Amino acid sequence: EQWDAIPLNAKLQIVAFVGFLEFYSEIAGTHYMKGGVPGKYPSFAETGFDAVMPVDLYDPAGLWGDMSAEKSKRGLAVEINNGRAAMLGIFGFMAASKVDGSVPALSFIKPYAGDYMQPFEGNFDLFA
Repeated sequence: EQWDAIPLNAKLQIVAFVGFLEFYSEIAGTHYMKGGVPGKYPSFAETGFDAVMPVDLYDPAGLWGDMSAEKSKRGLAVEINNGRAAMLGIFGFMAASKVDGSVPALSFIKPYAGDYMQPFEGNFDLFA
């Protein structure tokens, strides 16, 4: 319901920002399917984009630059597992809001009258 309450301009900002991140990661670094490192987001300093953006997205304060390779590998595995758990959690909340009793622990979730898959339907109109 929160997404439905957001004004169109705010939704466009969110989509544009995520689109920028995806676009930048594709053009600035080596894709993981072409020999790049999975989970490595290209630094702005590596590409010269730091003239426009003075801080990096991953480590803006420079606190983790001296992390060992072992600790970095473990951190990446933890981050991937946290992402997986978050996706399962989101799916649980979505199921609980659409199918009453599907997730007994989330019985307090109110039903959602909207359609989660609406943006993927053939008759979707962003400006309607």
